[in-house]
Amino acid sequence: MVFTGLIEEVAEVLKRTDHGLLIARPAPFNDIRIGSSIAVSGACLTIASLTDQSMGFDVHEETWARTKLGTLKKGDLVNLERALKAGERFEGHIVQGHVDCVGAVSIFSRGSGASRETYLTVRFPPPLRDLIVEKGSIAVDGVSLTVAHVDDEAFTVALIPETLTKTTFGNLQVGEGVNLEADILGKYVQK
Repeated sequence: MVFTGLIEEVAEVLKRTDHGLLIARPAPFNDIRIGSSIAVSGACLTIASLTDQSMGFDVHEETWARTKLGTLKKGDLVNLERALKAGERFEGHIVQGHVDCVGAVSIFSRGSGASRETYLTVRFPPPLRDLIVEKGSIAVDGVSLTVAHVDDEAFTVALIPETLTKTTFGNLQVGEGVNLEADILGKYVQK
């Protein structure tokens, strides 16, 4: 399966256990079933239980360790995207839902007044250094973004108002962890 990094819904975490997550089911997600793949803040998870109000996901130790999902608690919000169906228009970029690591928000500069420009700067661990390129794509908490600037320790992306209102980014705080997935094409080139 593949995702595009275009977030469909934001939903609330209802419960976190040692073995998984229970997340509120958005009304538009009426075509999902047990076994469907959902990107939860960028991490591809499989629906293990389903009601009209909730979606349950089993989470493996590797996923807890590599993502920020282990820090989630009841009431937190997550970005959601269903897997792309064959034949649909492809926008965003190829996002696999295979989170590489957790980065940390170092600067969140929100524009105001006449300047509506908002910039997000994220520090990343050294293994991602060669996979993030200026004007390349990166998924941050599952959101497809274009890198505006990158150095050896951090990258910056510009956020449009639509992204701030349709994702969890409107509530980001400096120091907060975010899931990062580098562009798959860069991974293959590096390999």
